[in-house]
Amino acid sequence: MADNKNKTSTKKVKTEEKAADTIVGEATAEVKQTESSTVEITDTVDIPEQQAEDAKPKPVARENRRGGKALREENEQLKERLTDAEEKYKRLLAECENIRQRNEKESSKLYDIGAKEVLSNLLPVVDNFERAMAAIPDEDKDRPFEAGVANIYKQLMVSLENVGVTPMNCAGTQFDPTYHNAVMHVEDESLEENVIVEEMQKGYMYKEQVLRYSMVKVAN
Repeated sequence: MADNKNKTSTKKVKTEEKAADTIVGEATAEVKQTESSTVEITDTVDIPEQQAEDAKPKPVARENRRGGKALREENEQLKERLTDAEEKYKRLLAECENIRQRNEKESSKLYDIGAKEVLSNLLPVVDNFERAMAAIPDEDKDRPFEAGVANIYKQLMVSLENVGVTPMNCAGTQFDPTYHNAVMHVEDESLEENVIVEEMQKGYMYKEQVLRYSMVKVAN
């Protein structure tokens, strides 16, 4: 019995050794197969010499490098051109503004010339209204017709004032040939020299211009 057990154990050990050798052998064969399947890349690509030279990065020329003299000079030239352009723009803008203002003044003058001609033709109508009201007796001024005439006169004067027409009302002031036309002279020691005694025909101003000169009587 003892011999059979020893034989059995010896056989089992040998069997295990063979199995281990088999596993090791298979692993070694697999490694060899992997090594044999490895491909070594040793091929090279031939590139023409000129193409390889062109592919190399080119050095930046000294004059084109940042901060180079040529670049600084070009920058200064661009700044001068920008300054000149700004000055030209400002001059053109100022010239356009002057032209606009000049056109506005000329248009205003033309308008005033036309307005003065029309308003001058209305002044005789105003004179006739004033003569008509001066001829109305005091006791008749409250009658409907006479009151209507006075109201029309007031409305006309308000309309003229709204467009810039105002009477001079120069009686009692110093004579000024810029605004007055002396048609008579009187001797009056109670008055100072060149004082307007009477306004014989009322003068009118249109804004700052003389619409009609006042016809006056002046004291010597």
